[in-house]
Amino acid sequence: MSPPARLASIQERVAHAAKPARRSPADVTLIAVSKTHPAHAITPLLAAGQRDFGENRVQEAQEKWPALREQWPETRLHLIGQLQSNKAAEAVTLADAIHAVDRPSLVSALAKAMDTQGKRPACFIQVNIGAEPQKGGCAIEELPALLAAARVAELPLAGLMCLPPADVEPAPYFALLAKLARDHGLAGLSMGMSGDFETAVLLGATHIRVGSALFGARASK
Repeated sequence: MSPPARLASIQERVAHAAKPARRSPADVTLIAVSKTHPAHAITPLLAAGQRDFGENRVQEAQEKWPALREQWPETRLHLIGQLQSNKAAEAVTLADAIHAVDRPSLVSALAKAMDTQGKRPACFIQVNIGAEPQKGGCAIEELPALLAAARVAELPLAGLMCLPPADVEPAPYFALLAKLARDHGLAGLSMGMSGDFETAVLLGATHIRVGSALFGARASK
């Protein structure tokens, strides 16, 4: 199946998942996770109308997206991977949204870069929803303090993001993230990937991050 055909299929699945939740498919932003994929693999999706793309690494995004955006300037770039504080300025320059804000030092670095550049990409606070030591994200009990710091720093908070534990039912984790967002007055929910985005849509995801279901197997490094 070609990438445009995969895109159409995923859009249909999003619409089907949204229906029982009485949601509009238009309320779900599909982020095509283009990390590790070269520009020539991305252009068919751009040509088919896809406009939101996700990259894990600032350096990789810098290599691919300036040229692609010259042809498709309305493209929106989402940084979805762990972000080092020393890359904050480059992230602000590149990104329309940053999905993995997870510690006070990064909040400070992003706020400084935004003030310097006069550009304010949307920010999602990443929550370590399964309390997994190997994963990024702030602990649930630390979320109120991190949100308070982000608000003092005037980061444009879009919502919360999570990566639930692998190989278990994701629904309880998605439901917990949705509750945390409601409790803290946040509307955005960045959750759901290729294997579970339909569950995420049913439970309120506003942004889903889909890679392999669009591009096929991830390219080797």
